Amino acid sequence: MRIGLLTESGYPYVTGEARLWCDRLVRGLEVYEFDIFALSRSAHQEDQGWVELPPQVHRVRTAPLWTAEGEPGELSRRGRKRFRTHFADLAAAVCGDGERQADRFSSALRGLVELARDEGPLTGALRSESAVRELERACRAPGARRAAHHARVPDLLAVADLIERTLRPLSLDWYEEVEGGLGAVDLCHATSGGSAALPGLVAKQLHGVPLLVTEYGVQLRAHYLGADTEALSAPARSLLAAFQGRLAAEVYREAEVITPGNTHVRRWQEKCGADRDKLRTVYPGMADERFAVVGEFATLGEEAAADAGTLVWVGRIEPAKDLVGLLHAFAEVRKEAPGTRLRLIGTPAEGDEAAAYLAQCRALAAQLFPDEAEGAHAVGDNPVSFEEIGGPEIPELADAYAAGDVVVMSSVVEGFPVGLVEAMLCGRATVSTDVGAVVEAIGGTGLVVPPRNPRALADACLALLGDPTRRWRLGAAARARALELFTVEQNIAAFHSIYLEIVSHCPVHREAYDADGEPLLFAHPAETHVPGRPTAAGAGGRWLAAAGGGRSEGPSWADADAEAAVDGPSDAQQEPALVISAAVAHGAPADREQALAVGSGPAPGEPER
Repeated sequence: MRIGLLTESGYPYVTGEARLWCDRLVRGLEVYEFDIFALSRSAHQEDQGWVELPPQVHRVRTAPLWTAEGEPGELSRRGRKRFRTHFADLAAAVCGDGERQADRFSSALRGLVELARDEGPLTGALRSESAVRELERACRAPGARRAAHHARVPDLLAVADLIERTLRPLSLDWYEEVEGGLGAVDLCHATSGGSAALPGLVAKQLHGVPLLVTEYGVQLRAHYLGADTEALSAPARSLLAAFQGRLAAEVYREAEVITPGNTHVRRWQEKCGADRDKLRTVYPGMADERFAVVGEFATLGEEAAADAGTLVWVGRIEPAKDLVGLLHAFAEVRKEAPGTRLRLIGTPAEGDEAAAYLAQCRALAAQLFPDEAEGAHAVGDNPVSFEEIGGPEIPELADAYAAGDVVVMSSVVEGFPVGLVEAMLCGRATVSTDVGAVVEAIGGTGLVVPPRNPRALADACLALLGDPTRRWRLGAAARARALELFTVEQNIAAFHSIYLEIVSHCPVHREAYDADGEPLLFAHPAETHVPGRPTAAGAGGRWLAAAGGGRSEGPSWADADAEAAVDGPSDAQQEPALVISAAVAHGAPADREQALAVGSGPAPGEPER
């Protein structure tokens, strides 16, 4: 099976999002072949190069989204007319409300896909004066959003520019049905929504390739919180949010399966229109080996190699982590337990904003906590220390979590709390704020308090600092929970099963050729060309469903939506055996071999036979 892995600002580049879990996924699924289609976000990211790729990665194709202009392309007179029609519908759908507008957006996007296939890149058209005029006309039309009416020409220019960058994958040359193109893969796996999933939509429309979408952070939420739109006006941000929302709904509607990384992401996806029947929560896989020594040592009940009464915070220093609130909470802790210390351990600050925030936190710590000395002849020391991973005292990340008795997380904004799971793997008792997926990750193995509440944070820390037995029990339970839910093995096993399920339900039908390049007669059984889907239960009905009945006239996004509603996830465990028996019964050599290959694949965790 060949998987087309669609990434944005991540794998296979050394820096970027979703890099680690994509690398672990590809290395863990050795039985599959991978073609990587990567979108880059900056020149710096491209200059950093790629990670070392495993042998199952056959080729990598990249395209930049950060350049000011892509290949402009020239449309014919008829092409320009088609573009105005489709872009006018897209703009009207973005500026309007209602279910009808969602269908209009979908139709416009499909039209742009076909236009790009027939005429070439749409970069010049999407940046043209015609596009801006259509966007302005949609903003001034009756029934448009209130914010759209206040958009001015500079706002429209900025919105048109960002829409072009998002839709740039439509103009790429990735969609041929030859080796190395998305038309030749068996499954597209998008590692995020938005631009990364667009090539999957195109491959599904043109070649019927099924689409799997994985999100550990919702693109629409990232748009609301992102710094890229801070300089824009309120009308421009509103239009871009509406566009991202329409695009997210379209991606979710056309995906065969959607795998959110946690319940927090799942709720966002449902609000954006994702069908609950398509959602399968797959937690991210953490490399637990690096924390094994610290975690096992902590769960044995031995005292940690740290001073008694030490709080530890580990993470990236930025305003969303609310270190100012943590320092005020620590001031309350010191009133009740004067000998307590706080160690703030972070990665080196990157960027002017992070450096300024670190300086602010250092100044606040110096103001709240004067240096203390044991006697008149001793050098004073501050109870709050700012440290970095990689130094003599904390050479590794696991050493940072082992440096204290209680790990604290004080964030006001959080997606999936990776640092919290790392502390759980180290067997540490934790105090966290109730943001993002914290409650889902921690379960009942740690204390959770409201965000922006230093008094509650201080009380929880004092409760654990004063009870060593409770700390040990919570730490042991946290490690057991993390090993059960958040390991690389469970993540790989889940995607291995989902890959087989999707391909068995939605196989891609391609013409088969012999060694001389001539069409191979009778390569597909006759029942695969019967229109419609069977309603009777039984092995034969499920075989026809797996064989893809009703796709002989060419795949469409609406048909895939209906098929996803018919094919529920409850048949996933029975499907491979049914496919094998039906394929052998019908005696089609090519499909029999393919069915046997699907049904006899190694189970998760077993070697390939």
